[in-house]
Amino acid sequence: MLKYPKPLEDLIEDFTRLPSVGKKSAERFALYVYTKMDEETTHNFSKHLIDVKDNIHICKSCGNICEDDLCTICKDHTRNHKQVLVVETIKDLYTIENVNEYQGIYHVLNGAISISKGVGTQDLNIDSLVKLVQTEELEEIILATNATLEGEITARYIKELLQSYPVKVTRIAHGLPVGGEMSYADEMTLLKAMEGRREY
Repeated sequence: MLKYPKPLEDLIEDFTRLPSVGKKSAERFALYVYTKMDEETTHNFSKHLIDVKDNIHICKSCGNICEDDLCTICKDHTRNHKQVLVVETIKDLYTIENVNEYQGIYHVLNGAISISKGVGTQDLNIDSLVKLVQTEELEEIILATNATLEGEITARYIKELLQSYPVKVTRIAHGLPVGGEMSYADEMTLLKAMEGRREY
């Protein structure tokens, strides 16, 4: 069987480590790098990869990514630092932030409790959330974990952890999407739509 030169094989292998990238896609990416990207673009690409690992850190307060000790959200004194929105991932944080409606701060868990994947409470950024509740006079913790079994388990676990503290714990509503038809919704979506109902 004919193989590519080793540097190209190594690059293909690297691309397969990316999520949702199979062997065929990795092969296409690697060949594109060699045949279509000029030398300057290729060097910039590799530099950016190194810069991401060397110059981006985890915010010591909320778990977001940043270039300094604290992220821009935590450093922003115009935001409501008494309201904390808890999300599973950094991507979730950016998704919510780009809606431009929420004005509090965040807390990133870095995942959700999952027995099948071997992710326990000790693997998540939960202890620092409890410490935050213990040391700061917070008004509300908003649990914005995903509407999955893992997300629900994580939200309930955090709610139980915080029930002895004088802070309001809320959960974002999950339900029918705008423009969606009820007949296409699954049972969990309908249940969450009912639970998240409000006065009209």
